[in-house]
Amino acid sequence: MSHAVRKPAYLALSCVGAFASFPAFANDVAPPPANDEDPDRKADIIVNGIHERRPADPKLVAPIVDTPKSIVVLDKSVIEQTGSTTLQDALRTVPGITFGAAEGGNPIGDRPFIRGFDSQGSIYVDGVRDLASQTREVFAIDSVQIVRGSDSTLGGRGSAGGTINILTKLPQARTFGSIAGSYGNADYKRIVGDLNLKLSDTAAFRIEGLWHDQDVAGRDAIYQRRWGVAPSFTIGLGTPTRLTVGYYRLESHELPDSGIPYLYTIANAPGTGAIRTEPALGQITTANGQTGYVARSTFYGLASRDFRDSTTDQATVRVEHDFGGVTLRNTARFSHDSQAYIYTLPDDSTGNVYGSGQVWRRSNTRYSYAESIIDQLDLSGSFNTGTIKHDFAVGAEVSWEKARRGTYVTRGYLNSSGVEILSNGSTISPRCNTATVARYYCASIFSANPNDPWVNYASDTSSTASPIVRSLPLEETQNDAETQALYGFDSITLLPSLILNVGARYDRFTSRITPGQAANATTSFRFSRTDELFNWQAGLVFKPTKETSLYASYATAATPPNSLLGEGREDNALPTTSATANVLDSLKVQKTKSYEVGAKASLFGEKLALGLAVFQTDIANARVTDANNNIAYLGSTRIRGVELTASGTVLPGWTVFGGYTFLDAKIVDGGYTALTVAANGAAKATTVQVPSVNTGKDVPQTARNSFTLSTNVELTKRFSLGGGAYYMDKQNGGYADNRTATQTSAGVITVNPATKILTRGIPSYWRFDAQARFKLNDRLELSVNAQNLTDKVYFTQTYTSHYASIAPGRTVFGTVKVAF
Repeated sequence: MSHAVRKPAYLALSCVGAFASFPAFANDVAPPPANDEDPDRKADIIVNGIHERRPADPKLVAPIVDTPKSIVVLDKSVIEQTGSTTLQDALRTVPGITFGAAEGGNPIGDRPFIRGFDSQGSIYVDGVRDLASQTREVFAIDSVQIVRGSDSTLGGRGSAGGTINILTKLPQARTFGSIAGSYGNADYKRIVGDLNLKLSDTAAFRIEGLWHDQDVAGRDAIYQRRWGVAPSFTIGLGTPTRLTVGYYRLESHELPDSGIPYLYTIANAPGTGAIRTEPALGQITTANGQTGYVARSTFYGLASRDFRDSTTDQATVRVEHDFGGVTLRNTARFSHDSQAYIYTLPDDSTGNVYGSGQVWRRSNTRYSYAESIIDQLDLSGSFNTGTIKHDFAVGAEVSWEKARRGTYVTRGYLNSSGVEILSNGSTISPRCNTATVARYYCASIFSANPNDPWVNYASDTSSTASPIVRSLPLEETQNDAETQALYGFDSITLLPSLILNVGARYDRFTSRITPGQAANATTSFRFSRTDELFNWQAGLVFKPTKETSLYASYATAATPPNSLLGEGREDNALPTTSATANVLDSLKVQKTKSYEVGAKASLFGEKLALGLAVFQTDIANARVTDANNNIAYLGSTRIRGVELTASGTVLPGWTVFGGYTFLDAKIVDGGYTALTVAANGAAKATTVQVPSVNTGKDVPQTARNSFTLSTNVELTKRFSLGGGAYYMDKQNGGYADNRTATQTSAGVITVNPATKILTRGIPSYWRFDAQARFKLNDRLELSVNAQNLTDKVYFTQTYTSHYASIAPGRTVFGTVKVAF
């Protein structure tokens, strides 16, 4: 997680959020006094029985109730009561968000999907883009805002399905503090501290700290260690001119979890027709007759080889000045993120899991860093044109980003292409045989041992041990990017009951890639591309009463080539070889459009908020292969859905947070796939293009139905009970079929229809949590959290092929919190 300045910056960003409310869960142990002069509270409104803090955010041109778009606000009280420690933990309490497994740039880090679209590149901290490959923490988070729907107008490139904005804890004009220590099963240990010092009437200092150390319940060998610190300082509190300086540091060390492989491949899946394969867990019988049991704890990685180390450093300076009813604000941020890993992907690529009962311990490796300098200048305020009121914001953004990466290799060994390979059996076919099993390149599906004495050799056939080193500088790939943007928003109150909300943004995005070259190369080269993006959004809000509203909105998003700078899965990457350079000029920007209608209501004196949204999102210009085996931009996806949300106080002492999401997500056009046609007599070997197996299928890594409910009941003034119920429908990772093509000696090609279509995926699940809290007094509080109370075996992420990520088992921990 990154850290920045100024309280909920970007809470609604003009057209953000037809529905949002901070739930009335447990308040801070030491709440601010009623006459608190903290400027962060100068625009307070009552929502769900507590104060919602709304600063003079330059892009917050209207109250949330008057903005025509869906947004969910996940408050720190929900994060704390659910025992969430990472951003992924926290987001699992929000319906409609799934998580994708991956490989390469971001295999283990945060990869949330909103409305069916990958949103790993659409995460912000206090309104500033936070790219890089990270696993974010929550110790310095005040709240998280999930914006749903296309919104490149708000944040810039990407954001096809929505954005996630992390709002951080910052100095307040009072002195308070707390420290909490937790201990639980699987050697769970965690300490979190928060200290805010009022230095004067106009200055304050705040610092949050974290130390976390745990194994993972239900999983062999896996551990997670991290620490973090987040100091910030503000001068000018309560005055027209304010300066805030913040710094954030998070350092993590872990044995990364590779999950469980799928059982079948298309080549060896038994039966015909539609076949579904899921991770090989429980009682398994392989094709060669082996029968055994795969336990949830089975880990196919190697403790002597695998690791993941990551750091995040971020410094932010924000200056604000009020000119009467107009505010000028400038935010500047520098970020440096690094990660290094070797992690085992349990691979089934040669059918080895079902065929021989062996899992190939494929090693994915990378070391990388990403740096960015971002500056945002905003001017916001209000004016009237006759009887019509305008709440406006205009601004500009410039940014410089760089990402550089390499891999771990064995120095001295080159394959035929001059590329160094980590010794793991990748040059041997089939992957799993007597020799590779003896070297621990493969492990039994039933009895993998993470402590196997694996040795890295100079090659797959060498008997000479070799050190693992980083690749040469020439072999490293670097991506650079610059952005210049202008944007504006206006909330136009035409009548007290009718509000028009509009926004537009222009971006000029230039990216360059310097591909890594083979170790024996002598030269390098670079590709560059510039895209100009224009996005807009408009919405109309009708308010039958002050507490209710109906709305309709339209918004666009644009994802240019190389949007993630190699820090994740690129749907539209720049070319990386001279042979593919011709692709550069034909690349297109992926376009997304969202249509949405909705309603919202605040009940019981604004203590309970309800929201409904019905929407359709279309993506065009998706990169696929055309019928001539060329890259084309004709792929399309359509997602339709319904979202219901509820947050607040149902009855005095009883609060809820959650909702239900239904998604009908379809790949309308997946392009074409090449089939190999073997030579026959005078007819030479060739290929033929057939429609992709993906066409007409559900969008991968998206659940059709999802439901979440977090609730808390105060049984007495000092004792409360809470819990959570979370349902996630089955998800598909990828598809394959067994179509073949043959030809006559005269070259007449026949495509043979598929006899089986394989879907890889994970099953649906219910998860239940519980929590109890007892306040001994106003300063001392005890709590117990039980996550995955029933010890349910379920999967959280599904990859296109090979594997799926498995969730931890039952985790129970107690916490002692002292406030001062």
